[in-house]
Amino acid sequence: MSDGERGQRKAALAERRFAEAKPLIETFLAEQAGAEKVSLFEVRPLSGGAIQENWLLEADFSDGPYAGRQALVLRSDAPSGVAVSLTRPQEFALLKVAYQAGVTAPEPLWLCSDTGVLGRPFYVMRRVAGTAMGRRIVKDTTLGGDRAALAMRLGQELARIHTITPPHADLGFLGSPAADPVADAVVRYRRHLDILGMPSPALEWGLRWCETHAPATGPMVLSHQDFRTGNYMVDESGLTGILDWEFCAWGDPLSDIAWFCARCWRFGRDDLEAGGIAPRAAFYDGYEQASGRRIDPEAVAFWEVMAHVRWAVIALQQGERTLSGGEFSLDLALTGRVYPPELERDILDMTAPGHWRDIAAHRQHESPANG
Repeated sequence: MSDGERGQRKAALAERRFAEAKPLIETFLAEQAGAEKVSLFEVRPLSGGAIQENWLLEADFSDGPYAGRQALVLRSDAPSGVAVSLTRPQEFALLKVAYQAGVTAPEPLWLCSDTGVLGRPFYVMRRVAGTAMGRRIVKDTTLGGDRAALAMRLGQELARIHTITPPHADLGFLGSPAADPVADAVVRYRRHLDILGMPSPALEWGLRWCETHAPATGPMVLSHQDFRTGNYMVDESGLTGILDWEFCAWGDPLSDIAWFCARCWRFGRDDLEAGGIAPRAAFYDGYEQASGRRIDPEAVAFWEVMAHVRWAVIALQQGERTLSGGEFSLDLALTGRVYPPELERDILDMTAPGHWRDIAAHRQHESPANG
């Protein structure tokens, strides 16, 4: 059976499962919304989401506060997942906290922990307009409105996420922040590489370099952990929603800034360092104005090295999901083969002595004493 045939079979099985569960989903929605009846007119999978399943629900509510036609998204686990991903109830809790903090995110509506409805937990949120396809956003400049304004807005949104700090009564499942987030990450990535059993000298070098070049730890905040182009929605006018909260953790705020700016998430537009959409300065300005904190470019450069190491490890793990027989997917197999060599090259370039002399010179030029 070819990879395409397997994909079609998996999609068919998922659609059959949703078709069988349709009456139960309608009953669940009616109970949660206080409606006499809910009718689903359309249920179809949404593109994207390598780890979770997202389904569009076009639902008609007979009465109650949601009376009328509503465009919703149901989000549940995919058949196979990633160990570090949060559960759907945990992700729902995070989305609620972020939404209440004023972050532009889909409105979380209802959580279903009863596996008798769909066979796995899920939650329902409002659908937001637009697209989240990273390569399309980068190439199609009709999306997102003015690009500098979009980058600034994203910086402001990230600053708003970072207003959520530990401890938080609704986020106890995140545990306590690591005393040394860099050392903690290095240990985890080394362990993942050891489990994979693949020779990765460039990644080992990157990890050792990170150990010896770590900046001082900043204040711990809620780190989105995957804040990048491809995980926010835009339409022709601008930003419509921040997505994918499944990797959130307490962390250094600069790790999120670096993840957004890392070369690996620019989708070919290396000249536009803020997510492939704008110069870095616009993103930084939005964050600094909203947070009141000045961004240290040298510390961000360090976290960009960490971002490349992290993405390389994740890519290898995703490839192993197919090679080990856990999930047959051409996309995952290619992820594990195509991305790591490119990421390793970037890591070696970014840790070269000359690169850090340039950063130090840039930092000195921007300091108030030289302004």
